[in-house]
Amino acid sequence: MKNFMTVLVLCAFGSGAAAQTVYKCTSDGKVSYGERPCAAGTTAVVPSPTPGDPAAAAARLARQKAVLEEVDKQEQVRLVRLEKEMRERLKMQRADAAARKKCEHLRLKQRWAREDQARTGGQAGQVLSLKARRQAEALAVECPG
Repeated sequence: MKNFMTVLVLCAFGSGAAAQTVYKCTSDGKVSYGERPCAAGTTAVVPSPTPGDPAAAAARLARQKAVLEEVDKQEQVRLVRLEKEMRERLKMQRADAAARKKCEHLRLKQRWAREDQARTGGQAGQVLSLKARRQAEALAVECPG
């Protein structure tokens, strides 16, 4: 932004220093412009623009500065908003990853409970059957679908 501002200031104040005489030449119905008078044909001097009022230039520069400052403010607001959105997304991604990890852990516990139930019988098998059913219920509550 500072480079743009520098170029803008140089253009505003440097335009008068580069003023030169420009000649308009007409030859065989063709018009050309140059730094030197025509060798053949008609020549006309194109008037160079007169430098503007310094107060008007300063006012124009002040308006341009105000516009640039407003654009900078809007860009800062946009960047802050984008940063906030990125933090929110990251937070949601972490929460999703934690939920997936928890569901995988519950699935693993359920599988182990079923394996334990299948290996044992009798009273212990009934206890393990209850444990496997409870693991399945916990999995259904925490991880629907």
